[in-house]
This record gives sequence, structure tokens and C-alpha cells, in this order.
Amino acid sequence: MERSPGEGPSPSPMDQPSAPSDPTDQPPAAHAKLDPGSGGQPAGPGAAGEALAVLTSFGRRLLVLIPVYLAGAVGLSVGFVLFGLALYLGWRRVRDEKERSLRAARQLLDDEEQLTAKTLYMSHRELPAWVSFPDVEKAEWLNKIVAQVWPFLGQYMEKLLAETVAPAVRGSNPHLQTFTFTRVELGEKPLRIIGVKVHPGQRKEQILLDLNISYVGDVQIDVEVKKYFCKAGVKGMQLHGVLRVILEPLIGDLPIVGAVSMFFIRRPTLDINWTGMTNLLDIPGLSSLSDTMIMDSIAAFLVLPNRLLVPLVPDLQDVAQLRSPLPRGIIRIHLLAARGLSSKDKYVKGLIEGKSDPYALVRLGTQTFCSRVIDEELNPQWGETYEVMVHEVPGQEIEVEVFDKDPDKDDFLGRMKLDVGKVLQAGVLDDWFPLQGGQGQVHLRLEWLSLLSDAEKLEQVLQWNRGVSSRPEPPSAAILVVYLDRAQDLPMVTSELYPPQLKKGNKEPNPMVQLSIQDVTQESKAVYSTNCPVWEEAFRFFLQDPQSQELDVQVKDDSRALTLGALTLPLARLLTAPELTLDQWFQLSSSGPNSRLYIKLVMRILYLDSSEICFPTVPGSPGAWDVDSESPQRGSSVDAPPRPCHTTPDSQFGTEHVLRIHVLEAQDLIAKDRFLGGLVKGKSDPYVKLKLAGRSFRSHVVREDLNPRWNEVFEVIVTSVPGQELEVEVFDKDLDKDDFLGRCKVSLTTVLNSGFLDEWLTLEDVPSGRLHLRLERLTPRPTAAELEEVLQVNSLIQTQKSAELAAALLSVYMERAEDLPLRKGTKPPNPYATLTVGDTSHKTKVRGEGTGLLGSLSLPLSELLVADQLCLDRWFTLSSGQGQVLLRAQLGILVSQHSGVEAHSHSYSHSSSSLSEEPELWGGPPHITSSAPELRQRLTHVDSPLEAPAGPLGQVKLTVWYYSEERKLVSIVHGCRALRQNGRDPPDPYVSLLLLPDKNRGTKRKTSQKKRTLSPEFNERFEWELPLDEALRRKLDVSVKSNSSFMSRERELLGKVQLDLAETDLSQGVARWYDLMDDKDKGSS
Repeated sequence: MERSPGEGPSPSPMDQPSAPSDPTDQPPAAHAKLDPGSGGQPAGPGAAGEALAVLTSFGRRLLVLIPVYLAGAVGLSVGFVLFGLALYLGWRRVRDEKERSLRAARQLLDDEEQLTAKTLYMSHRELPAWVSFPDVEKAEWLNKIVAQVWPFLGQYMEKLLAETVAPAVRGSNPHLQTFTFTRVELGEKPLRIIGVKVHPGQRKEQILLDLNISYVGDVQIDVEVKKYFCKAGVKGMQLHGVLRVILEPLIGDLPIVGAVSMFFIRRPTLDINWTGMTNLLDIPGLSSLSDTMIMDSIAAFLVLPNRLLVPLVPDLQDVAQLRSPLPRGIIRIHLLAARGLSSKDKYVKGLIEGKSDPYALVRLGTQTFCSRVIDEELNPQWGETYEVMVHEVPGQEIEVEVFDKDPDKDDFLGRMKLDVGKVLQAGVLDDWFPLQGGQGQVHLRLEWLSLLSDAEKLEQVLQWNRGVSSRPEPPSAAILVVYLDRAQDLPMVTSELYPPQLKKGNKEPNPMVQLSIQDVTQESKAVYSTNCPVWEEAFRFFLQDPQSQELDVQVKDDSRALTLGALTLPLARLLTAPELTLDQWFQLSSSGPNSRLYIKLVMRILYLDSSEICFPTVPGSPGAWDVDSESPQRGSSVDAPPRPCHTTPDSQFGTEHVLRIHVLEAQDLIAKDRFLGGLVKGKSDPYVKLKLAGRSFRSHVVREDLNPRWNEVFEVIVTSVPGQELEVEVFDKDLDKDDFLGRCKVSLTTVLNSGFLDEWLTLEDVPSGRLHLRLERLTPRPTAAELEEVLQVNSLIQTQKSAELAAALLSVYMERAEDLPLRKGTKPPNPYATLTVGDTSHKTKVRGEGTGLLGSLSLPLSELLVADQLCLDRWFTLSSGQGQVLLRAQLGILVSQHSGVEAHSHSYSHSSSSLSEEPELWGGPPHITSSAPELRQRLTHVDSPLEAPAGPLGQVKLTVWYYSEERKLVSIVHGCRALRQNGRDPPDPYVSLLLLPDKNRGTKRKTSQKKRTLSPEFNERFEWELPLDEALRRKLDVSVKSNSSFMSRERELLGKVQLDLAETDLSQGVARWYDLMDDKDKGSS
């Protein structure tokens, strides 16, 4: 190829002279120089080569038509051809993706040094001695050693595969007698160690390292079965993971380290580029399946709890313990629920959006559990419990992945990961964890169970487990680790030992072992052709009741048809053994006279050392006394009753309703005001007083009006006790004594039976006047499905002069407390409880004189929203760590059937069921904090459906509605998202509203200002009094602004939107996102 002068000074490979030492190795074309006078015409051989390449390409394309011709000749349908073409295209796509991934990874490794040199000024110098990497350190010296050893490792691998693996494969099956490795090359790209982390503070007799390894190699291994003309192989591979290396034990003699253990903490990532017949594994569907199967094989060998042990000294003690050490602990994972999951199901080609059918995968190392599928639910409740063994802390992670179940491929909804070290540190971790890669949260309760080497607390654990409901499996009380070492003098396999249908000659057995506890069976590997096998394997079992369970051991031939020996061992023997351990030979039954099995059995009791576990009360235990009676004497032989797990409220608990009282207006009130000694007759300044269920309410005063409009809403909790009445009185506000304007009464029974009352009531004891009231009974519902709509409706009908409307009713029943701290060391306290939510508090009766704070409890109401039937009924541990309270908290959503607002997303379904409430909410020593704004904020960000992506300037969320009963235009500014950031710091946004064409201050409204945020939340309501026809002629101008600086009155416009109210549906009251535009543009929803 000829280079033009402008292409750069570097010569092409054609122009460089060949090495003088090897002139004959290059083809003639490599030495030919282009004659300047020839015009750059190629030589004859080059033209012939180009023509040959064209013919070859044409021939390959012609071969593609052969399957089509053959299909037509045989008479097959064209569908077979199309299916084959689709299969080929899918294979080609997967193949190209793998090759691109390998090329990109190789290029990254090749260019790493060059890129580092461009970015680091010290790349060509040695780092000074004071530079350190305290966490993960680079180990380039180790990479240099690996690079130099790599070719020799390739030679060893070639010898190992050819002399050891290939004969084993040929002997395993008669069809593979011609199996051979035709090519074994590890390539030129060695394995790299990206970083090394040494974990200090571990046991002194071990050194623990984490190697972050990355292998992007050009390995090529080809195999062939000549009998069937079958070729296959691997060409290129990627492997990335964290390999933990443990140097243990450290000894006082050379080589200092007794053994090396290696394993992957988590499953490494693997990508293989296949060749030959294994190209079929790149077909879509088979590709992921093949990689998964290979990863399972690697996991069974090198992923926790499996590990590779390399002894460095002979006669090493406790090899089995090093190869399979006891777990560090057990984590009991309670998969409770999820909320706010994304909707993945679509119907009618995506026109109709459904929900999801979520299920969860819980994984720790190789331990994987799958929950049940909850159909059509974005807030699933699983309530399942799993138990996993933790082998390495730090390092191992709990991983939860949530999927949407589909007939073809399940959709990914999100994942969370948590290091087990956090569970170890907390003891009990109960929290909502956000899902990464999706939306929503998952609720987990994680309990760290310690391993006890004595049976002292076994009975306590068993009593607790009997009172715990757990699915799909009951909770475990202990674990059993079986170290299967070896067997001796197993019987020979003879024809007499086999059933008649199996004909076997006399030979040595291929023994393997089956270990069973109840319905759980595990198998060892088979050791071929020996009657003295050595397995050196470990097996782990969870035990529900070690006092009654048995370990069944069956030694069998690898065909499983012949039993070589058996052993049944009651696990109760371990409970009396030192440290719950048996390490000895066991005689086999149904076997030879000298046949025996050497195993080591280690049991550990699972104990949760946390005050949140409430064990049943035993005689004489502190805290067993009842507050209503004298406690029995300590040491009494009279058994105390078992501690209840749930409350027992009376039948009236949970029968309350909420009465919503709308005081709308009055007409023809009498005039009470007089001026100039009564010579001038004025009007009245009326207000309303309400009395019901021991509570009083008062409206605001309307000045000088005989036909006032209050439009206020009051709410009161009522019961169904007959004979109750709502008393209403109207007064005229004066400086001295208020004047009486009339009264009326409404029977509460009438309202509770009908559910709704909207009437003009005549005022009694006065000449004239009537009052317009609207009364509605709200029955709490034990479901959170309609909470979002309730909050939206409440925001629309909320008036500025009324308190915030209730969205739910919270009822709390406090039954008892136990294990409270003693007063002055020995005296029992005189406890009482204060419950608070917001500004509302309630206090229980006092058992004597108060003695100060004994403990507190904070319960977010969001936990109730995801609980079954919106109810929590259990023991709660006080924050002081001493004492627990048994209470029932239940929430009921208040759905209005007569709000006058059309529900835009779901229709409200009437239900006569009621949920309870105790008057008001709670806090105090037990504090419980939450409010309706918090619920609204949660629903806005978690449970709302997916919206369109925001524009370049962001979006603002508005609700615009015309309240016909008050003849007001209402606008609610909910918030903004994805606002533009012009400077270095985020803006301080607020929203300004203006009714055009008026630009005076009378129609201008403004929200509060939020500091340093691009997604502010306001949830502020604004009103304009004007007729509907006037509102339809207006435009609502919404501007999002920010203060330019602290000392300046100048405002920065972040974006605006202008709504033509004539084109807006003012009857629905729907919250929508609107794109913000520049000042010259209009926004769109």
C-alpha cells in the first residue's frame, strides 16, 4: 500500500526493511519496493490475490443458498429455512457480542499503562515511600512474576491435560476412547491481579488476603473425538472475581505457613468464546445456560463454602477443619414484603398497563432461595424465612433480587446487597432496603444467630421456636457439621450381593456415602476401585430438634443399588458429649465384620443474643409478675403462665368511626350588633360551636354578615353507643359577652346508620335562621390500596381555615410491659405510658407514682402500611434495651364516598367493614412518629406510576381544580423534579403563580422557598375566588424561580409553564407533571 505525503511521517509496515537475520521468512511481496515512476500500480501477484479473494467471497455467499436448495428439493416448508436463518442470526449476534467484549477487555488491559502515563504525572517515576494504599493495594510486582511464569504454567497445563485428564476422559465412557487434546495454549495474556487487600485484626494464627483477579485471555484449547469426527474447543475467555487466600496455620518452623486455602467469596463472572461443535453453545438460550452450568461447577469447587486446600507441611493437624471450618454464624433472613415495585406487565401490545407478579431470589454464596410468586401486586407480602450459613466475615454479601414472573423471560425489578458484617454488628437488622437497578424497596429482618458449643440454652431456644410461625420451613435450633473422613475394610462387590437383575463380578467397590436427617439427604463423591476410601468431605445440616432427630448414614456402591454398610446415630448423643463433638470410628452394620467409618460430628446451638427475642417465661424469672397482682415469691414452685405473643383487646376495640362535619353556611341570622346606644342597627359577627363525644370545636368568625359562609371541616372519633347527639350553637362575637344566635341538634345514630347527611337545619330558640351542615361517616378500611387517592381527594377539598384532613385512623391497644428496669436497684417501678403522634398525646393509667423515663419506642407508621391488614400485634423492645411492651397498633384508611371529587384512577368501592381506632395517635416514652404529609411524600415518590421523562428544564407537578361548592379555583403545587442547575451550587427554588391577563398582586401566589435542591417538594394549596365562566377565560402562569444571591432582589427564572384554563379539565382534579419551558415557550404535560 502506498502512503500519501500527508498521512504522517511514520512508515507503513510495507516500507520497513526486513530483519537481515531472517530474510527468507518473509514473502516476496514484503520485500518489494514500489517504483516511484510506476504510478503506484500494484504488481501482478497482488492483482491475482485480489481476484482470488473476490472469488472466495462469492463462493461463500453461494454456499448460503445450498440449504435453501436442499429444503426445496426435499419438499420442506419455507418455515424450516426461516427458523434456521433466525437461529443463525441469533448465534451470530451472541458470537459478535462476545468477541467485542473480549476485544474491549484486551484493549483496556493493553492500554492501561499508556492511559495511566497520560493521567498521572508520576507514572514514569517510583512512588515515594510515604505514599500508601490503606485499603486495596496494587501488586504490580506480583503481576510481573505471573507474566514471567505464565508460559511455563502453559507447559504444565498441556502436560496435565494430555497425560492425566485425557486418559481419565477416555476411560470414563466407551464412546470417548478416541478423545484427545489437539491444542493447548494459554496465550500471551496472563492473569492479572488488580488489587490486594490484607485484612488485619483477624486471628493471629492466620493471614487473610483478598485478590481481585481479572483474566481476559487468548487461551485456546481444542479437543477432538476422532471416532465421530467431532471437534470442539475454547478460544478466548474472561473471568473476574475476588479470590480469598488464607495462609493458615502459622507455625514456628519452615515454611512458616502450614497450608494455603483458596476460594471465591462470591460467584465470579465468566464469559467463554466457543469454537467447533461447542459453537452451538452460543445459540441464544444455550449461551446463558452453558455459562451457568460451568459457573455451577466452579462454585461446587471454589466458591464458599467450598475451598481448595493445599497443605505445605506433612502430617498437618486438623486438615478437615481447615478444609471445611465451622461457619462463623447463621443469619435468619425474614423476607417480609416489598413496596413501590415497577409495573412490567403490559396488555394489548402495551396500550394497557398492568402490574407485576413479583418473586424474590435470596442468595448468600452458593445458598439460594426462591420465594413464592405474588400475582398482580406491586406491594407484595411474602412473609417467608430462610436460614443461611455465614463462613467469612467480612466479605460475604446477602443479595436479594426481585423479578416479575412471566411465561417466557422474567423481568428484572431490582436488587439489593448487604455485607454480612453489618448484620453481625447490629445483631438484629430490620429495615427497608432500596432496590438498585429498579424502583421500590424490600423489607428484610435479619437476625444473627451465634453458635454455642454447649446445650445449656437449647431448651430455651426450642421453647421460643415453638411459638414462632415460619414458612416454608420451621426455624432451626442447631446445626450439625459432619466431617466424612474415611472408611476401612468395606466388603468386596460380589454377584451374591446384587439383585438378580444385576450381574456383577467380584471386584473392589466404588463407595460413596448418603447422609440423611429426616427428609434432607446429601451425597459424597464416589471413590473408585477401593474398599478403603478416603473422602475428606464436610456436610452441613440444620436441625429443628436435636433431641429427637437421627443421622442416617448409608455407604453404597456408586450405582446406588448395593449397600455396603449403614449407621444410625441419635443426635442426642452429641448433647452430652464434650463441646457437642464426637470424633471417632463407628462400626457399620449390614457390612463386613471389620468395616467401619471414621467421621467427626460437631453440633452448635443457634442462639439469638438480642433483647428483641421474647422467650417464654419460666418460674422465678424476672419480669414474670403481673402489674395487677402481687408477684409470686421468687423460687416458688408454682409455674407462671406462658407469656402471650399477641394482645387480647376487648370486643369494643376496633369499632370506632370518624365523623367528618362540614360547617358550610348559614342564612337569615338575627342581627345582634347595635351602635350609638341602640339607635343604629348593625349585623352580627357569627361563629359556630360544636360539641360531640366530649370534644368541642369552634369555627372562625365571619365579620358583619347575616348569611355567612364558613366552609370548615371538623373530624371527631365516635362509637356506635346509642343516644349520642351533635350539639350545634351559633353565636355573635362581641367584645364582652357573645350573643346567642340559635342552636340545633342532630342524632348521631341517624348519621351512623345512613352514612351521610346533608341538610339545612332550622336554628331553635331564635326568631329566624338556619344552618347548612354536611355530616359523613368514615369507616376505617384495613387496606392501603386507596391511600393515594384519599390523600389526593383530601388535598382538593381541604380548606385554608380547617385543620388538615385525616387520611387514616390509628388505634393503639397497650396490654402490658415486662422486664422494665428496677427503681433504685431493687424496687419495681410504677410505670405508665404516653403515646404521641404529632401534637396529640394520650396517657395510660399510672401504677403508683412516676419514677422518670424507663424507655422509649419509635414506630414509623410506614411499617403499618405494609403490614398484613395494616396491623402490628407483638412485643416491641424499648430503645434503652431493658424492657418490652406488648401492644397492638392498627391503621384504617378513611375513604370518603361523598367528597364531590371524581376519582381519576380507581373507583371507590363501598365496604361496611370497620377497623379500629383509639382516640388519636401516639408517642411519649413509647414514641411513634409519622403524619399525613409523610404518607403523601412517600406515595408521591414510591407508589406513583411511572411518568414521562422530564424535559431539559425539568418539570413541575400541579393540580388545577374548580371547587364549585365554594366557587373557587384551586391549584396545588406538589413539587418539581430535574430542575436545571446553572451555577456551581443547586438553586433555591420556589414557584410563583399568576392569573393572566391580570398581573397585579391580587392574583399572585407564591410558595415557600426550598434550599439547594433540584427536586423540591411544596404540597401547597392556593385559591382564587371567581366564577367558573370567569376562570375559563383566564390563563394560569406558573414560574419556577430561584434567588440569584443573598444580597440581591433579582430572581433567576428556571422555567415556566402557561396553562389555558379553557383547555384544562377543571372537574377532575388530577395531579400532572408539566414540562418547564423558556419564557417564550409554553409548557406541556
